Amino acid sequence: MPEIDIPARPAPTGEEFLAMQASPEFQDLRSRLRRFVFPMTAFFLIWYGIYVLLGAFAHDFMATRLFGNVNVGLIIGLGQFLTTFVITGLYVRFANRELDPRAEAIRNELEGPLQ
Repeated sequence: MPEIDIPARPAPTGEEFLAMQASPEFQDLRSRLRRFVFPMTAFFLIWYGIYVLLGAFAHDFMATRLFGNVNVGLIIGLGQFLTTFVITGLYVRFANRELDPRAEAIRNELEGPLQ
């Protein structure tokens, strides 16, 4: 079967990009992203700040042994890594469900569907 050459749509102009940026669809996409990212960032920075403050000012608490050589500071430190992975997973799921379909629709409107 012979391949059919479909002419490519010309690249969007600067005016088209600006018009899309002002569109309700783009504003909704941006708003959804910010409603997820800003609270998650604040949560993680506060959580990390508490860890640092506890490490600096609550030595006895952080040195409290839980079992063997494992203390509270080590568990909270490992919790920082766990939190990072959980937030990443939540963001990927959120982006796949909420952001990517909207971004694809905006891209298709601006550039045409992918061939």
